[in-house]
Amino acid sequence: MNSCSLKKISLYFAKLGFTGFGGPGALVRYMERDLVEERKWISQDEYNEGFALAQLAPGPLAAQLSIYLGWVRYRILGATLCGLSFVLPSFIMCIVLAWFYIHFKNLPWLGPIFYTVGASVIGIIAISSQKLAKKAIGKEKALFVIWLISALITAITETEVVWFFIFSGLAFMFFKNPQTLRSKKAFLFFPPLFWEGINGISEDNTALNVLIYFAKAGTFVFGSGLAIVPFLHSGVVNEFHWLNEHQFLDAVAVAMITPGPVVITVAFIGFLIAGLGGSFLAAIGTFLPCYLFTIIPAPYFNKYAKNIYLKSFVLGVTAAAIGAIAGACWVLGKKAVVDKTTFAIAALTSIILVKTKIKEPILILISALIGLIIFLAK
Repeated sequence: MNSCSLKKISLYFAKLGFTGFGGPGALVRYMERDLVEERKWISQDEYNEGFALAQLAPGPLAAQLSIYLGWVRYRILGATLCGLSFVLPSFIMCIVLAWFYIHFKNLPWLGPIFYTVGASVIGIIAISSQKLAKKAIGKEKALFVIWLISALITAITETEVVWFFIFSGLAFMFFKNPQTLRSKKAFLFFPPLFWEGINGISEDNTALNVLIYFAKAGTFVFGSGLAIVPFLHSGVVNEFHWLNEHQFLDAVAVAMITPGPVVITVAFIGFLIAGLGGSFLAAIGTFLPCYLFTIIPAPYFNKYAKNIYLKSFVLGVTAAAIGAIAGACWVLGKKAVVDKTTFAIAALTSIILVKTKIKEPILILISALIGLIIFLAK
């Protein structure tokens, strides 16, 4: 084990947040390669414990792991600085892109670009959902049933039913551990310009609603940052009507082409809703639960990490969350895949992701180029 200063490990996460493409799976692998295998700042056991906690606790996987690894070396100060360093680069990028999006949305060539980019995003979400389901569900039939029901509920109602996540966790826990019903111990693990968005100055109660809603979103994201997409769509588009379908898809696309955690799409969405203030509140609401769910259980994690009830509960919730991603893909796809061109782009994106090692940001940029070519050809 090599020693590292707080400055060095914080700068590492800042660099990863600025250059780390590929989504949560790639980001956590970069951390293992760089911090465990090459620099030897973190032991393999410490990394494995952090990865397990990030999977078990609600919150975006990569962001939580960065917080935990900072905590391992420098406790709360390390967790805070490493988490902020990892998130801030992509947060700033999203703010800049959101500003350009609002002020240049009437440019004639921008529409065709997002027309093709939206279709590509659907292809990416579809394949990501399939990969997540394959990894999390495996051959467990009960988890597949939970996944399927969650996908159907989301697709039919066009909303995400949070209580079904909790019900799924409890149902799978009881299914895998029938003795749970007879054991009280099983339940012990449950513990003015600044606000100007795309529709002008936000209303007085919008800021509070943004903070509360995004805090709820951050509390119910398990595993992949993509799990937040159906939850956000339900509230941002259907419940509060802050954005329309195409604006929401554009926000997801921005998250795909920027480095760092995918869940940073909340910063772009928050800016569109209520300007810079909305961006800060959305990010705070989303990442604060993630931060707390990491630093609070961290000192006690070794004792409870192998609790069979906790693991079963989280598996059930995760299956429901992944099912919701699949359902959201259908809901969003109806708006983005509207003709032969967009269908072809979505299908080709999915095929390329399966058959090649080309990364998602590259595919997004290629689809944007296709949109520009379509515009110029008219």
